[in-house]
Amino acid sequence: MTSTRHRLTALLLATTIAGCGATCPPSTHTTATTAAEEPAPQAEPSAGGEPAPSADTSAMVVLDGTPEIPPALHARLQQYLETRAATAESIAADGSSLLVTTRFADTAQVHQVRAPLGDRHQLTFGEEPVRAAAFYPNDENAVLYQADVGGSENYQLYRLDRRTGRSTLLTDGTHRHPGFLFSHDGARLAYTSNARNERDIDVWVGDGRTPGELLVERTGDWHLLDWSRDGARILLLEYVSITDSRIHLLDVATREVRRISPEGVTAADRAAVFDASGQRAYIASDRGSEFVELYEVDLASPASEWRPLSRAIPWNVEDVVLSADGRTLVFSTNEDGISVLRTMDARTRRITAIEGTPRGVVASLVAARNAPMVAVSMGTATTPVDAYVLDLRRRRLERWTESEIGGLDASAFVEPSLIHYTSFDGREIPAFYYRARGVAEGTRAPVVVYIHGGPEAQSRPWFIPIVQFLASEAGIAVLVPNVRGSDGYGKGYLALDDGLHREDSVRDIGSLLDWIAQQPELDASRAAVYGGSYGGYMVLASLVHFGDRLRAGVDIVGIANFVTFLENTAAYRRDLRRVEYGDESNAEMRTFLAQISPISRVERIQSALFVAHGANDPRVPASEAEQIVRAVRASGHDVWYMLARNEGHGFLRKENRDVFTELAVMFLEQHLAAH
Repeated sequence: MTSTRHRLTALLLATTIAGCGATCPPSTHTTATTAAEEPAPQAEPSAGGEPAPSADTSAMVVLDGTPEIPPALHARLQQYLETRAATAESIAADGSSLLVTTRFADTAQVHQVRAPLGDRHQLTFGEEPVRAAAFYPNDENAVLYQADVGGSENYQLYRLDRRTGRSTLLTDGTHRHPGFLFSHDGARLAYTSNARNERDIDVWVGDGRTPGELLVERTGDWHLLDWSRDGARILLLEYVSITDSRIHLLDVATREVRRISPEGVTAADRAAVFDASGQRAYIASDRGSEFVELYEVDLASPASEWRPLSRAIPWNVEDVVLSADGRTLVFSTNEDGISVLRTMDARTRRITAIEGTPRGVVASLVAARNAPMVAVSMGTATTPVDAYVLDLRRRRLERWTESEIGGLDASAFVEPSLIHYTSFDGREIPAFYYRARGVAEGTRAPVVVYIHGGPEAQSRPWFIPIVQFLASEAGIAVLVPNVRGSDGYGKGYLALDDGLHREDSVRDIGSLLDWIAQQPELDASRAAVYGGSYGGYMVLASLVHFGDRLRAGVDIVGIANFVTFLENTAAYRRDLRRVEYGDESNAEMRTFLAQISPISRVERIQSALFVAHGANDPRVPASEAEQIVRAVRASGHDVWYMLARNEGHGFLRKENRDVFTELAVMFLEQHLAAH
């Protein structure tokens, strides 16, 4: 078993945004090629198997048009830059210890924690960030972990022998291996790979000690969900789009793959686990309603009626795991952005919420193999993601890590309020509102609109250091909307920005600016937009449409031109993105995509602009940043530009993230200052 981040639910949680840094929620993992800018060298794995160090980092960050960072600003931000988080990656079979990823130096590494709030004992010491890890079920002296080089997202799997401290490379060192899953007895390791043709994701199986072998070839994007307890079958998920994903059953011995999701029904099947017998499955799907519900399915006759289990909860089920004894299902629901942790008795099907759960977001769930315990990663708007353990016998959630926040007083952070504003068509749009502190009486606060990526992601109340600094220290209010097309509010809402309706989500930002103008404590004449990935497109599009109402925009790894983005993103994700945005190879759609691309209307961008990107970005090539920077400068306007040669889709290295955060704060304070 493995954590939520290796399941589809986690693929939808969040896009890596540079500003949240070490306290980001677990991010999604996808890839693309680099841009025309020469990428950072991609080093081969070292002889010992660990990810090889990247090129010399002394020249890794290229700054173009940015001013010097004042020492005083660094001093103001320093404590916020030292915040960190801890994600529960794996729990020991008997529940006695956890593997967590957290950062003590420049990148996140694997640590073991042996008791609640115990010491974090570091196990890996690479220069590259570790993205996932797991205990070997049958070998307490071995750990499996996953890492890439330079933000390429071509993830490799490594076996760490804790007796020698040496790592062995289990994959080919070149291609992408995004997911892994141990059999219940630990004898076999399944993982996914695009090694065959760099486009399609196949399933491989090995013993976890030596490189595996191709088990089944697949066409498209496939994910491992769960392995039956007898080791005979694996649940797979075929991902076509945010609204179309299907569960399949793989027979490991015969290599037969059989579809479980009914033919002729388009639905998002997002998570699934076997029951203890392996004859039935619990599946999270939106096939029967607006929201993702929990169903019980007979795998012998999956075409028969799927039994709904959570219909009384009108919100999305995020993820689900089964307890070691098979008696208790643990799952979380996303209720207007807030997670509610619940259990279901597998016999009576009675669902109960876990009391005392922090008001925040559950990032991952992973069950112990032989003990009634589940590791939970969760965070709140004022506390970073940390590791907890849910004891199912006592129904108690106990905190196992307490990540540092740079010595800051958490009680001084701003708790956001959930507001709803009316958009152009009368639709209510949700947003989290961080009110500015320290604003003089009678003075209106400037505003930053922080826009999520995806587009099928969802802004939720995570702890984001730059947001807390702006609201708590800089006197700048922050509004974090979930415009139409965001996940979490039903499949109808999710589809509202599809295809020719793409710019309706941009119009939602215009309506938010209208709402800001109506608030007596906010200064609508001092507003900026900030976003990453698709949120970067939204920043540029907002500057195109509402430039007279916006002073500045911060575009992080954003899309400037939908046509070139789709042409240059990695082969294995191109079709996935075409489903959302449209197929650029179709002449009519190509014309539309070109028309709505910010690069086509760059002369309308009059506001100040800061663009930041990673040279190795596998999702949005850095050429998207380069072309918008060139075009805006050619139109006669200045642009701040930051390129990190050893990063991909966002900034995972602390040294790079610090530079970005300092520049972003300086940029926003400079352009939102009262005139």
